[in-house]
Amino acid sequence: MIGIDIVDIRRFKKFYQKFNTKALERFLNKDEIVLSNLKIETLAGFFASKEAVSKALGTGIGKDLGFHQIRLYKSDQNAPYFTLPRSIIEKYDIVESSLSITHEKEYAIAVVYIKSNTNTQKKLYH
Repeated sequence: MIGIDIVDIRRFKKFYQKFNTKALERFLNKDEIVLSNLKIETLAGFFASKEAVSKALGTGIGKDLGFHQIRLYKSDQNAPYFTLPRSIIEKYDIVESSLSITHEKEYAIAVVYIKSNTNTQKKLYH
């Protein structure tokens, strides 16, 4: 399963300037805010990442999966990755995942790959 999301960094900057840290706390935990170093590009990429995870699972952000259930980290090599609650991993039988974030000029983009042992996507044939 693959999810992708794109965020306009300029728009995200206006959002942050208007609502400050309170806005960030709606979708990031305190550790993620610290990890971002409050860099607008990184914050936009983190938002895109959580949206991309929800799209890969086919749930969107809502009653089945919330922003705070998706936790973002960086490896020792500075590569982003995410974790999910055990209940979500078991529900979707997730066995592998990957996250890539990039930003260039006005946009931040995140792509997520999730491998599941169960087919949660609709088949293209009948």
